[in-house]
Amino acid sequence: MPQQPVGVLALQGDFREHVAVLRSLGADVITVRCPEEVATISGLVIPGGESSVMDKLARSFGVADALKERIAGGLPVYGTCAGLIMLADRIVDGIRGQQSFGGLDVAVRRNAFGAQTESFEADLDVPVLGEPPMHAVFIRAPVVAELGAKATALATLEDGTVVAVEQGDLIGTSFHPEMTADYRFHQYFLDKVAARSSSL
Repeated sequence: MPQQPVGVLALQGDFREHVAVLRSLGADVITVRCPEEVATISGLVIPGGESSVMDKLARSFGVADALKERIAGGLPVYGTCAGLIMLADRIVDGIRGQQSFGGLDVAVRRNAFGAQTESFEADLDVPVLGEPPMHAVFIRAPVVAELGAKATALATLEDGTVVAVEQGDLIGTSFHPEMTADYRFHQYFLDKVAARSSSL
């Protein structure tokens, strides 16, 4: 039986860039906008964008509950920037009523570095990806404010701020690997998808 496609949540944000990256790595990719599509995927990428808008659209399109169920059931998911917020069990400074899909035992702070003018780039050591360091682009980026016991930090800034995290088959990064030519995080995610698919 062939592996089911990988999905990219395409309600809002820079989902097209993730689709292009995943396809360049050889993945079969579909965009996800409805519950029926959630049922057909072997993994999911949640892109950057505006987390509060993504949350509202996911609920209004009926995708939120379907994704929560799949994530709880072990679906591999990679969230970047707003996607990290959507995977967090706790949002420190969300707008009133803001919800997430959950799954990662972390608390995430939105827009932790300020406005878009405070965007920056940094080279990060990511031991699970090996050498060289990853050049990371941060745009209105969140950070992991609290790392729960179930989650593991994958990368930090020089001051110790956690900006990449994993928990089982869930990965979250504060930054945007799709905006650089370094796709090792996407490959790391696809390796998790392949490993889980082969174990089912």
